[in-house]
Amino acid sequence: MPTPDVLRARLAAVDERIERAGGVGVVVVAVTKGFGRDAIEAAVAAGCERVGENYAQELLTKLPGLVGPRPEIHFIGRLQSRKVRTLVEAVDVWQSIDRASLVDELAVRRPEARMMVQVNVSDEPQKGGCAPGDAAGLVALARDRGLLVQGLMTVGRTGPPEAARSGFRLLRTLADEVGVRHCSMGMSEDLDVAVSEGATMVRVGTSLFGERPPREGSRK
Repeated sequence: MPTPDVLRARLAAVDERIERAGGVGVVVVAVTKGFGRDAIEAAVAAGCERVGENYAQELLTKLPGLVGPRPEIHFIGRLQSRKVRTLVEAVDVWQSIDRASLVDELAVRRPEARMMVQVNVSDEPQKGGCAPGDAAGLVALARDRGLLVQGLMTVGRTGPPEAARSGFRLLRTLADEVGVRHCSMGMSEDLDVAVSEGATMVRVGTSLFGERPPREGSRK
């Protein structure tokens, strides 16, 4: 695990990439999935205020015993309705809400929860997210249920960074149309393209922590 000093330097390098791409005030979420709780502790020590996790059980095993300040936890992985109940005390921002059943479950379990609607802008079936044409309706439903919709989120198209550009541009357009603050798009490989297309939040793991170790079994 990189030391806080190393992470601080890597975070500065990410900030420089964001600045070169034209970003101002872009929020960085440090993605700690696949690493232990020491990654969260090191990220916080390096100045990261937000961390992202993808797997429910992995997150729940990390938080107990966490040393130091607790960062803002963003859940960014595909989510099952039955997992909402187990995560309500652990998650601060739900970025991967992509269907009405999740909206309903979250509204019951965590009234006024902060959330984002995940949109599949690449039409790749292996990725979560509602269809672009359904995003406005899902945002309206979430608002009607009393949830605090803070933005839209997407995962860029698989392939070279430029392949994700049109999808990122679409998400920016949708975000403006529905009147939300954040466009959460762009990861280590394609954040430069995402920021140039209007990202206000990027989710960065590899550029900070290096390659993730292989997962053992399924902990979703």
